[in-house]
Amino acid sequence: MIKEASNREPRAVRSTEDRPPDWAVSAGFGDRHDAGRRLAGVLERFRAEMPIVIGIPRGGVPVAAEVARRLASPLDVAVVRKVGAPQNREYAVGAVAEGGVHVVSQRAARSLGLCEGDLQGLFALHDQQLEERLLRYRRNRDPIDIAGRSVILVDDGLATGRSARAALRSLRMRGAVRLILAVPVATTAAVHALGDEADEIVCVDMPPRLWAVGQWYEDFSPTADDEVARLLAENVREPVPPNGGSAPRVEQVAIPSGRDVSLPGELSMPQRPRGLVAFAHGSGSSRLSPRNRALAESLQHAGYATLLFDLLTPTEERD
Repeated sequence: MIKEASNREPRAVRSTEDRPPDWAVSAGFGDRHDAGRRLAGVLERFRAEMPIVIGIPRGGVPVAAEVARRLASPLDVAVVRKVGAPQNREYAVGAVAEGGVHVVSQRAARSLGLCEGDLQGLFALHDQQLEERLLRYRRNRDPIDIAGRSVILVDDGLATGRSARAALRSLRMRGAVRLILAVPVATTAAVHALGDEADEIVCVDMPPRLWAVGQWYEDFSPTADDEVARLLAENVREPVPPNGGSAPRVEQVAIPSGRDVSLPGELSMPQRPRGLVAFAHGSGSSRLSPRNRALAESLQHAGYATLLFDLLTPTEERD
């Protein structure tokens, strides 16, 4: 079971407001779709990464749908279930997410006198409910493969950030290489607390005092399960690899290394590469290793050029 991490400075926090609005002003967004359109404008700079957009149901999905439309990205969900105390379901002791991710507040558990066995029973029940909800939302569709991809995780707001933490860990376990957490509004405390989970956090408004996320919306009506399923069905599209889907150009190369010595290598170059990853193989391995070639192909699918080469000459390999 994963414990909550202590607060750390976020690696990157961006807001469209230099001076956050005061909490007493009128609501910042008309509804979740309005918030999604405004958030999408801030996220336009990520279009070139061809990201996968993931919404946290229920309220985060209408926001995420607007972002997915703007960026022409596929849309999926990261279902998170709040785990409430046995005697008070509104008092959260943790959260569960897809892939068996459990986030538990040890402070809340101690205050309620819950032992490890109590927590395991609570989380097992919510794991089952999470699977049922995933089936309700995705229906017969498989989850989108996010391995090696940039992912934008969207919610309608951050208060404590506990659900977002569980979702981020779930997405990281599924292979996302870059995680951008994007919300219309958030508390400063939640943004700083999640800085150790997301690679970047994008927020439209961070008011200094935010008592509730719904306070920042004129219409914060509950989102129904049917609406979540409908928005997902409307935004079904196959993810496009960052390299445009074309096969990389492969060249056999010779790398000069000292007098009269060259090292054999294989350079794979997709269109518009995002960077180059070099595999330098020494004793016990080579550029022909199936494991390393499989890893190189995964990187190529994500838009990176790869160079696999051997540090040993054929004569040295035989020694």
